[in-house]
Amino acid sequence: MASIPNVPPRTGRPATPSSRPARRLWRRPIAVAAAFVLAAATSVLGAGAPVLAAAPAAHAATHVLAAPATPAGQPNLGPNVYVFSPSMPQSQIQATVDSIASQQVSNQFGTQRYALLFEPGTYGSAADPLIFQVGYYTEVAGLGAVPGDVVINGAVDVYNQCSSGSCTALDNFWRSLSNLTINVTGLPDVSPQPCPDGTEFWATSQASPMRRVDINGTLTLFDYCTSPSYSSGGFIADSVFSGGSVINGSQQQFLVRNSGIDDWTNSVWNQVFSGDVGAPAQSFGVTPGTQYTTLPASPVTEEEPFLYTDSRGHDRVFVPAVQHNSSGPSWASGTEAGRSIPISAFFVASPATPTPVINAALAQGRNLILTPGVYDLDQPIVVSRPDTVVMGLGFATLVPQHGNAAMIVTANTGVKLSGLIVDAGPVNSPVLLSVGVPGLGAGTAADPDTIQDVFFRIGGAETTPVSATVSLLDNADNSIIDDVWAWRADHGNDVGWTQNKGDTGLVVTGNDVTAYGLAVEHYQKNEVIWSGQRGTDVFFQNELPYDPPTQSDWMASPSQDGYPAFLVTPNVATFQGYGMGSYVVFIDTTATLYDAEAFESPDRPGVQFHDIFGVWIAGSGGDNSIINGVGGPVTSTNPGTVEPVDVASYP
Repeated sequence: MASIPNVPPRTGRPATPSSRPARRLWRRPIAVAAAFVLAAATSVLGAGAPVLAAAPAAHAATHVLAAPATPAGQPNLGPNVYVFSPSMPQSQIQATVDSIASQQVSNQFGTQRYALLFEPGTYGSAADPLIFQVGYYTEVAGLGAVPGDVVINGAVDVYNQCSSGSCTALDNFWRSLSNLTINVTGLPDVSPQPCPDGTEFWATSQASPMRRVDINGTLTLFDYCTSPSYSSGGFIADSVFSGGSVINGSQQQFLVRNSGIDDWTNSVWNQVFSGDVGAPAQSFGVTPGTQYTTLPASPVTEEEPFLYTDSRGHDRVFVPAVQHNSSGPSWASGTEAGRSIPISAFFVASPATPTPVINAALAQGRNLILTPGVYDLDQPIVVSRPDTVVMGLGFATLVPQHGNAAMIVTANTGVKLSGLIVDAGPVNSPVLLSVGVPGLGAGTAADPDTIQDVFFRIGGAETTPVSATVSLLDNADNSIIDDVWAWRADHGNDVGWTQNKGDTGLVVTGNDVTAYGLAVEHYQKNEVIWSGQRGTDVFFQNELPYDPPTQSDWMASPSQDGYPAFLVTPNVATFQGYGMGSYVVFIDTTATLYDAEAFESPDRPGVQFHDIFGVWIAGSGGDNSIINGVGGPVTSTNPGTVEPVDVASYP
């Protein structure tokens, strides 16, 4: 395998990754902190439910370890962060990004992680465009204050992967593009493009966000050059698309939030637009191919923090301000509300950093950057101070080793989490990530906790059986969940009903929680349990578990077949859900399985669902109803075709 050309990362050392093979089995298109014991899950899941214990106080308080000082200017971001400048020869940049892509494009469950960062300036030209691919665990981002500060004349592409004659984007996970402008440019003979140039390809599925970009030219969200070209995404926010269409193609579901769109070509099952200028008109279920759910404004948003270089060449982090009832990108007017934090206020950790050292830095008031890599944690990272910013670079991955949580956030106000993968470990974790503590003071609408581009994984990557009862527990009032994929793996290593075990992807107990771009798949009980008041979910994508061995193994109660994918608990008086779908895919079992209802909620006027549906894809059995006995059935015999069965409003 080729080594990476010698463009120095921040440490000056080249990185040479390796990969290990994996395959997709099947998919279709279409200061008090550390001492607390968090028991909120018990009240939601019932007696005997997991109780999440924070790290013993000794870990955070007794070990008073001085956090190493991070100098002003450019920090040491580790061997897998590459920073490019316009003064570098383009041939050198091209060779570097191509080599990383060639090693990562099929490295689905490898341990290598990369961040490719571009300093302000222009890269490529009409005569010599910069065109490269983005593989697994690769973050591509500009370091400007606004997207126009970094301009790429060319394309930053993701294509289908081909195996056994089938070429799809169904497994194109864990990569990102942000904070730059692309003037889509190409030449007919540019390699490795399999198609004529002149199009930006972002053929991805879950956990591949596109944020804060300005794309001038045609963007296609599926790779139409090789067949069958299936894709299953995705998430776009805070972006502008002009000078060409956004081609949805085979994307079965997608969320676009607070962006500007010139043209959107089509829908498959579920395209949701929230606060977008130029979005298609609301038309859910009106005619085939127009499953559009369109909200004119997003109720509450706060864009993701980002790294940038100031006019003196120093790195800083900008934290955008919260917005209410907003539409369009946050940066479009040329001014942007928020706060700028010097890099000296951050502790920069690597996978070799002991967790007590990280916790000491957080307890002392430092923010946290987790550089690319896999962090094996023998105790949780504890975030105890309000307004702490925690950023993962290059899909930094947290793996608890001893049944602990990966991270516990006990501050209920202003904590910002972004850019992380959290894996289940070899000992069952009651909860992988817990945010907020009931009773310690409510979070505020003016300064919410945010959980953005945080992805959970139960199995697939690890080499031993793994388990976690709940992936994300959100106790924080007024918090914002913005692009979360929680995945009990359906392929990869140690996958099976008794090998990668997870009950629930998301439990929400906080009040006034708002979620966008929520995808939760294959968990063994309820995929989502929502018990907080006045919650809002904009977009939900779900596949039921592929593999219950028998119906008796998958029963919400002795009299209720299966589990609702999305459960709003009986105590909830008000809730709003928009653009939500659940899919039947019973392919790794010989059993005929039924789910009584895809969605379950209290039957009262304040709990409302808009534009929800079910789809049967494969297997014997299916959903007997869409919600509370209404709608459907969606089974292998009725309708027995891969088409959505809609409920436009409930009740």
